[in-house]
Amino acid sequence: MNRNVLVSGASIAGPALAYWLGHHGFRPTVVELAPALRQGGHAVDFRGETHLTVLERMGLITELRGVQTGGSPMRFVDELGRTLLRLPAEFAGGEIEVLRGDLARVLYERSLPCAEYIFGDSITGLTETSSGVRVDFQHGASRDFDLVIGADGLHSNVRRLAFGPEENHVSHLGYYAATWPLPNVLGLGKGSIGYNVPGRFASVGADPRDPARAGAFFVFAAPELSYHRRDPEQQKRLIADAFSGLGWEVPRLLGTLDQAPDLYFDSISRADVGTWSTGRVCLVGDAACGATIGGMGTGTAVVAAYVLAGELARAQGDHRVAFARYESRLHKYARGCQSGGERTGKFLAPGTAAGIRLRNAVLSRPLFLNVMLRLGQKVSSVALPDYPTGSSHVSR
Repeated sequence: MNRNVLVSGASIAGPALAYWLGHHGFRPTVVELAPALRQGGHAVDFRGETHLTVLERMGLITELRGVQTGGSPMRFVDELGRTLLRLPAEFAGGEIEVLRGDLARVLYERSLPCAEYIFGDSITGLTETSSGVRVDFQHGASRDFDLVIGADGLHSNVRRLAFGPEENHVSHLGYYAATWPLPNVLGLGKGSIGYNVPGRFASVGADPRDPARAGAFFVFAAPELSYHRRDPEQQKRLIADAFSGLGWEVPRLLGTLDQAPDLYFDSISRADVGTWSTGRVCLVGDAACGATIGGMGTGTAVVAAYVLAGELARAQGDHRVAFARYESRLHKYARGCQSGGERTGKFLAPGTAAGIRLRNAVLSRPLFLNVMLRLGQKVSSVALPDYPTGSSHVSR
């Protein structure tokens, strides 16, 4: 029953879900708008027993440790490059920190034996029938599936089609963030350097695997902006305008933006979906409960994929039972994780000069820094069932 499942999104939640669905004998198909698996991206981390338990059950611990970054110490400087604050690698990194692109590749490769992947296409219509969902695609022919899962991020296309407009489910938290790769123009060693003025934060860090490369990370406060999410040139202009006139190395970093081969730009926002499923359509990861940065969305996505697939297997494909159990088990846990996203922008780019000085002064004191480090290690957790394996892997 309900073995033919379409998953929208091939970043983190989608391939993780495809792996577990195949593990339980389902037939997952993953559709992804991008023409190929996305490479690069910023570092993401896993922390706490819940995250590590799922990775262990996937057999990924050793492989991910082989590509881990080792964490990145942070140094905040003034306009002349003088150090104001140092933060150790463990302040932002978890027990395992990897580049997002490496994680996506590992999950994709693990899911390939049991999943069909369609790149360069997207869903344009969902029509639920008595026995399934008729799915229309932008390029491919319409197909019928038993279930459809939206694993397509904070700006989920599936959520928009099945649950209504994005503005009903996503709240802007007052900041925007951008990352892009660039040459290591500052000759940085391990770690990153950041510079603040009120409401703006510009930083650059060395690539942990290639000392000739680096990555910029900019954050700025702004009300909700109107721009096209598929227009990187427009996004580059927004970034340049937001950081125009700043000192330190900001002009030099902005000078690399035009030639950046891969730009990430998005609001720092939070998804709040009242119920994660409607009929035969369900949401997982950021589409259901994301928080752009600082909300442990990567770990939550991997945990949610494990539980959703496990509950579908336990219910023998009965989506009504499985979807309800999945949400009941994870709703409180996910909300606890995403709450951290509300603090990220305010921490990195305080709105006033006094706020910047206070952050630097407090965290420069070992006692307070150690307290913050201990608090960072206390992450939300949830009891995870050990779902029995049903049918063997379904190969394609």
